[in-house]
Amino acid sequence: MTRYFCLDEPEVFELETAVTAAEPGRVRLDRSPFYPGGGGQLADRGRLHWSGGEVAITGFETQADGIWHLLAEPVVPSGAVVAQVDRPFRQLMRELHTDLHIVNALVYQGFDGALVTGVQMNEDGTARIDFDLPEADNERLRGLEGAINDVIRQDLPVLETYVTEDEAFDEPGLIRSRSVTPPPTADGRIRVVEIAGLDRQACGGTHLSATGASRPLRILKIDNKGRHNRRLRIGLEGA
Repeated sequence: MTRYFCLDEPEVFELETAVTAAEPGRVRLDRSPFYPGGGGQLADRGRLHWSGGEVAITGFETQADGIWHLLAEPVVPSGAVVAQVDRPFRQLMRELHTDLHIVNALVYQGFDGALVTGVQMNEDGTARIDFDLPEADNERLRGLEGAINDVIRQDLPVLETYVTEDEAFDEPGLIRSRSVTPPPTADGRIRVVEIAGLDRQACGGTHLSATGASRPLRILKIDNKGRHNRRLRIGLEGA
C-alpha cells in the first residue's frame, strides 16, 4: 500500500490538492486526506469542492494506478480542488479503532495470547471483535469493561512507527490477527501502533492521539460464534 496522507497527518481534515485523472463520477487526486477503509474500519466520508461546484464522496476504489474517489453525481471535476473530510465520522472511527486496540490488548494479555479472527466498526458507534477463545468464561470477558475504561481514563499516548516486514514477524505479539496482516508500504515496511505502556501491534487504520480522547466504553454483548470464535460487541457511551 502507499502511506496514506491521513496516517501521517491525522489532524488535517481539509486539504487543497489537484485532480490528476477524472471520469464521470470518479477522480484521482494528487494528495488525498481520506482513509479509504480496511481492516474492519469504514472508509471516510466527505466532500470535494472546486470552482465549478461541490459533490459528496461516496466511496473509494483502490486500483494499480491509485485510489479513485467515487462521487455522488456523474460530474468531472478538474484542476484545483479542496477535499474535505467528515470530521465527526472520522473521530468516531478513531475512537472505535483505538478502543478495539485496548480490548485486543487486554484479551491478548489475559487469555493466553488469543488471536483476533474478525473486526467490524459501525457508524452507530458500536463495533465487534472476534477472538479465537474456545474455552473462555463470558463473565470473565465481560469483567474487562472496568479495565478498558481505566485505560481510557489514563489518557495514554497513542504512537506509531514503522518496522520492516522481517522485524514485524520476528517480534512476538506484533501480528495479532489469525488471517490478516496489514499490507506493507511501498518501501516494504509495516506500520505499528503503540498505546504507551499497554500494547504494540501492527495496524493500518486511524487512531486517536491519546486514549483519553475516547468516550467511555460498554461491553454490550458476548456471543459464541462457532466452536472457536467468541464475539465481543462494544459501544461508545452516548453514541
